[in-house]
Amino acid sequence: MFCYRRKPPEVERIVKANDREYNETFQYVDNRIHTSKYNFLTFLPINLFEQFQRVANAYFLFLLILQLIPEISSLSWFTTIVPLVLVITMTAGKDATDDYFRHKSDNQVNNRQSEVLIDGKLQNEKWMNVKVGDIIKLENNQFVAADLLLLSSSEPHGLCYIETAELDGETNLKVRHALSVTSELGADISRLASFDGTVVCEAPNNKLDKFTGVLSWKDSKHLLSNQMIILRGCVLRNTSWCFGMVIFAGPDTKLMQNSGKTKFKRTSIDRLMNTLVLWIFGFLVCLGIILAIGNLIWEKKVGDQFRTFVFWNKEEKNSVFSGFLTFWSYIIILNTVVPISLYVSMEVIRLVHSYFINWDRKMYYPGKAAPAEARTTTLNEELGQIEYVFSDKTGTLTQNIMTFKKCSINGKIYGEEHDDPVQKREITKKTKSVDFSEKSPAERSQFFDLRLLESIKLGDPTVHEFFRLLALCHTVMSEEDSSGNLTYQVQSPDEGALVTAAKSCGFIFKSRTPETITIEELGTLVTYQLLAFLDFNNVRKRMSIIVRNPAGQIKLYSKGADTILFERLHPSSKDLLSVTSDHLSEFAGEGLRTLAIAYRDLEDKYFKEWHKMLQVASAASHERDEQISALYEEIERDLMLLGATAVEDKLQEGVIETIASLSLANIKIWVLTGDKQETAVNIGYACNMLTEDMNDVFVIAGNSVEEVREELRKAKESLVGQSNSVLDGHAVYGQGQKLELASLGEDTLTGDYALVVNGHSLAHALESDVKHDFLELACLCKAVVCCRTTPLQKAQVVELVKKHRNAVTLAIGDGANDVSMIKSAHIGVGISGQEGLQAALASDYSFAQFRYLQRLLLIHGRWSYFRMCKFLRYFFYKNFAFTLVHCWFGFFCGFSAQTVYDQWFITLFNIVYTSLPVLAMGIFDQDVSDQNSMDCPQLYEPGQLNILFNKRKFFICVAHGVYTSLALFFIPYGAFYNAAGEDGQHVADYQSFAVTMATSLIFVVSVQIALDTSYWTVINHVFIWGSIATYFFILFTMHSNGIFGMFPNQFPFVGNAWHSLSQKCIWLVILLTTVASVMPVVVFRFLKINLCPSRTDQIRRWQKAQKKARPVQRQRPQSRRSSSRRSGYAFAHQEGYGELITSGKNMRARNPPPTSRLEKPLYNSTSWLENLCPHSGAKLQVDVLPGMVEHV
Repeated sequence: MFCYRRKPPEVERIVKANDREYNETFQYVDNRIHTSKYNFLTFLPINLFEQFQRVANAYFLFLLILQLIPEISSLSWFTTIVPLVLVITMTAGKDATDDYFRHKSDNQVNNRQSEVLIDGKLQNEKWMNVKVGDIIKLENNQFVAADLLLLSSSEPHGLCYIETAELDGETNLKVRHALSVTSELGADISRLASFDGTVVCEAPNNKLDKFTGVLSWKDSKHLLSNQMIILRGCVLRNTSWCFGMVIFAGPDTKLMQNSGKTKFKRTSIDRLMNTLVLWIFGFLVCLGIILAIGNLIWEKKVGDQFRTFVFWNKEEKNSVFSGFLTFWSYIIILNTVVPISLYVSMEVIRLVHSYFINWDRKMYYPGKAAPAEARTTTLNEELGQIEYVFSDKTGTLTQNIMTFKKCSINGKIYGEEHDDPVQKREITKKTKSVDFSEKSPAERSQFFDLRLLESIKLGDPTVHEFFRLLALCHTVMSEEDSSGNLTYQVQSPDEGALVTAAKSCGFIFKSRTPETITIEELGTLVTYQLLAFLDFNNVRKRMSIIVRNPAGQIKLYSKGADTILFERLHPSSKDLLSVTSDHLSEFAGEGLRTLAIAYRDLEDKYFKEWHKMLQVASAASHERDEQISALYEEIERDLMLLGATAVEDKLQEGVIETIASLSLANIKIWVLTGDKQETAVNIGYACNMLTEDMNDVFVIAGNSVEEVREELRKAKESLVGQSNSVLDGHAVYGQGQKLELASLGEDTLTGDYALVVNGHSLAHALESDVKHDFLELACLCKAVVCCRTTPLQKAQVVELVKKHRNAVTLAIGDGANDVSMIKSAHIGVGISGQEGLQAALASDYSFAQFRYLQRLLLIHGRWSYFRMCKFLRYFFYKNFAFTLVHCWFGFFCGFSAQTVYDQWFITLFNIVYTSLPVLAMGIFDQDVSDQNSMDCPQLYEPGQLNILFNKRKFFICVAHGVYTSLALFFIPYGAFYNAAGEDGQHVADYQSFAVTMATSLIFVVSVQIALDTSYWTVINHVFIWGSIATYFFILFTMHSNGIFGMFPNQFPFVGNAWHSLSQKCIWLVILLTTVASVMPVVVFRFLKINLCPSRTDQIRRWQKAQKKARPVQRQRPQSRRSSSRRSGYAFAHQEGYGELITSGKNMRARNPPPTSRLEKPLYNSTSWLENLCPHSGAKLQVDVLPGMVEHV
C-alpha cells in the first residue's frame, strides 16, 4: 500500500457509456475538485516547510537551540521561543483560514446536485460522485457538472444554447449540437440507458476551443468536434433539457486544466530580507570572531591576574576554549539585530493593509454588491512595485455590450447629437426614440436624430434600404412571447446592436424560416424569400444574403469590413466612397467599430445560372471550399454603397482614465485576448492604449518562425531608424550586420510605439530562438496587444517577462481562460461580480470593475510599499543602535559576553517599548493623501525603481545605527568617567550606567520615529508617548521594593532607577546623547528638502501652503482627433451560423434572457495635477506647483 505507482500520462481516452466498471479499469479521476493547498494530514508539515523557507525562521530556530546550552547562553531561552512560536502560529493560522475558505468553496461546488442515469433511472447525485461515462440530464439555467458529449436535447436536431461566462467572460450565447444518430435518443430513459457507445478522444488538456474524438456505436463511427462538447462551468440557456455523456471529470475537465496549481508567492521584499538576514548573520559571525579573539587575548594577558584578584582557586582556564564559548555567547547576545518581532510586526502590518483594501468603500461596486477583497495578506507591498499589467479584454476592459452610436447614409452622418451630453438630455426628454410600429417592442436604441426621423417619414429610399439591409442580413434568431414582446438570440453582440437599431427605426426583424425572412417595415409585415446565404468567415470578413422581395426583385445585401467591401463597389459609387471613407475615419477616430453597407440588384437569369454553379460546387468532393469561395467572389461585385455603421463596444466605466493614469505611473499594459485582431485593436484605440499620435504600430502576423523573425527584425529596424533620426545615430548598422538594440534603451527611445501580435504568430514568437527578439521589441513599445491567444500562451507571455525582465508583473482577468495567467504573475487580480468567478477564486485580489485597479495600485499598493519600506528602515536602524552597544561594551568587560542592559530590558525592548510606535507608522503612515496619489501617478515610480528599501538603503540604516550605538555608549561612558553625583557618590556603577543608556535609547528611538512619521493620528501620539511612559512605569516597578520582595533573585537592584534618574547630570547626559544622535538626521533632511526636494516633498510643501487658498479647478477641453485607420467590425469569433440557419435546424427557439440595458456614456475629467505631472517620468517644476490644491 505504500508503494503507490503514479498513473502514466494519458495518450488518448477511451470511455464507454453507462459502464462504470469498464471505465474504472482506466483509473479515471472522479468529479471532485480540490483548489485547496492542505488537508488535515499535510497542513503541519507543508506549512512548516513553507515557513522555514524564510531564512529568518530557520535562523531563530538555530538561535533557540544555542540558547538551550547554559555554558554559552547569557539570555533565557524564552526570549526567543515565545516570539518564534507566536509568529509561526499566527502565520499558520492565517494560512489555515485562507485554505479553510478554499475548502468551503470546494465543498459547495462538490455537493451540488445533478440528475444522473444509474441502473436505468434518473437519480439525484452529488457532483463529486459523478463518474466518467455517466449520462447526465441538465435543465435550463443549470451549470454543467463535467465536460459532456451532447447526446440529445429538447431543441430540434439536438441543438442547445450555452453561456460560457465562467470560461471566457463572454455572455453572448453559443450553440452546440448533437450527432444526428444520438439526437434521436431524445428524452427516452430506456433508450438512453441502453446506449453503449464508446468514445475514443484526446487526453485531458487545457484547449478550450478544440476537441477531437470518434464515437463508435452500432457498427459505425462518427467524428466528434468541439461543437458537440459542453464544458464544465457553462450554463445551459434557452433549452428545456439536454442529456450528455461525461468525457472528462473533476481535475481533468478543461476548466480545471486551465486553473493550474496554487503557487507559493513571495514578495521581492521577502526575497531581499532572506539575503539581508544571511548578510547580517555573516556580519554577526565576523563580530563574534573578533570578540572571541579579543576574549582569547584577554584570557592570556589579563585573565590570570583577574582570577587571582577574585580568589579563583580553580584550575587555569583554557583561553582557546573560552574564546570558542564567547563566540557563541556573542552570537546569542547580538541576535537582536534581527529580532523575530520584526516578522510578527510585518505580518500584522500586512494583515491590516489587507483589511484596508476590504474596507475601501471607493472600491465597492453597488451594481453587483461586490466589495474589493484581498484574498491573500502577504503580497500587499508588491502592489506598489508593478511594472507590467497583463489584462484580458472581454469582461475585463469591456462590458461586452454593443451600442449603435452613429451611421453614414448616402453621404450624411446621423447620430451627431449624441456627442453633446446636454443636447442628448434635451432630446431624451423631448423626443421619443425613433419607432414606427404600433406595437412597440420593449427594447430601445440609444440612437436619436431628428433628421433621420424626418428622412424615414419622408420615405427616403436610400435610408429605407439601409435599415432594411440591417433587418435582413444577419444570423439573429427572434422570439415573441404571448404579450408581443420581441427578444433576440444573437451569436455576437455586434449583430444584436445593429438589428436593435433597425428595429428602433421601424424595420423590425420578426421571424425566419429556412426559406423566408419576415420583417415589419414601418408597421407593415413583409416576407422575403431567402435564396442564398453567403456566410462570414475570418478570410472573407463580410456576409451577404440574396433575397427576393414581394415585388419579385432579387437583391444581394452585404455588410463587412470597409477595406473588403470598398474593393467590390461599382465605379458609380466612387464619389460616395470618398465621402463615406472620411466618415469612417471620423468614426474610427472616436474608437467606434465600423462596418460598410452595400447592395446589388441581380437579374433573375444571372442568379439562376450562378445558383446552379453553387449547387454543383456544394456537391463537389474535391476543393469544395475553394469553388464556393470563388462563386461568392463572383457575385459579390459591382455593389452599390449605402453607407456605414458605427457601433461602440462599451468599455467598463473608468477604463480610459485608469489606463491613462497607469501609463503616467510608468506601468506598461499588455492586452492578452482570445479575440480576433480587429476587435482587440478597436478596443486598444477605444481605451487610448493605441493612439493616432503614436509613431508606429507594428503588426506581427507571420505564419512561420522565419516570417515572424523577419517581421520582428523589420520592426526593430524601423524603431531604431526613427529614433536615430532624432538621436543623431545612437545605433549604427550596415547591410548584413546584425541589429543591436543595446545602445537604445527605454530611456533613450523617442516617440511612442505599439505592437500587435496574432495568436499563430505569438506561438512562433515564444519559441526559444525568437522569444528574446520578441521580448526586446515588446518591452520598447508603450502598448502590446496579443490576439487569439490561448490560456497557455497568456501564461507563457507572463513567465517570459518575469524571467527575462526581472520585473514585477500583475495579471487581471475574469474568466477561466485567465486563471493560468493570473497564477503565473507575481500578483493575480480577478474581476468578481460576474457569473464567471473562476478568475476571482484563483486570484490574490478581486474586485468588480477594472477601474478599481488604479486605486489598488496607486493608493493601497503605493502606501503599502511606502509603509513597509519605512518600517523596515526604522526597525533595522533601532535594532543596530540597540544591539551594537554590547559590542563596544565588550572592550571594557574583558569580552566576557556581559550584556550592557539588564535581561528584562533586552526582552521587552522590541516586544513592549518600541513595538507599537513602529507598528502604527507601518499601518497608518502616508506621505501624501489618497487623492494626491491618484492625481499624480508619477509618485508610484519609486516602488518600480525599488529605491525606498534596497541594499543601499539597508547599509545606510546600518551606518546610522552604528553611529547611534557609538553615541549611546561613549557619551555616557565619557560623562561618567571619574564623575560623581550631586551627593558626592559615584554614578558610574554598572546598573546606573545601564539605566542611563537604556533611557537614552528609548528617547533617541522615540524622537527618531517622530521625525520619520509623515502622517500623525491619535494612535501615533498614544503609542509613541505611551511607550515612553510604559518604559518608566516598568523601570520603576522592577527597581521597587515590592517586586524585590516577591522575586529577590530576578530584581536585585532596589531603588537604582530612582537614585540614578534623580541626578540632574544623568538627565543632561540623556539630553546630550539624544541631541547628538538625532541632530545629523535633522540637518541632512532639512538640507535635502530645501536643496534637492523629491516630488513627494514638493507636493507636501504646496499642499500645506494651499490650505486657505484653493484655486478653481478647470477642465481642459477634449479635442477630437482625425484618423487614417480603419476600425474592423467584429463578427462572431468563429465562422458564422449561416449553414445552420438555412438548414432549419435551429428554427424552434426558447425564452432567451432579457437583453442587457444600455449604459451611460463615459466622460473624461481632468485632474488638478495634470500640469504638475504632465507626462511619465517628468520632473516636478516649482513654477507649476501653485496650481495645486490640498485634498480635504
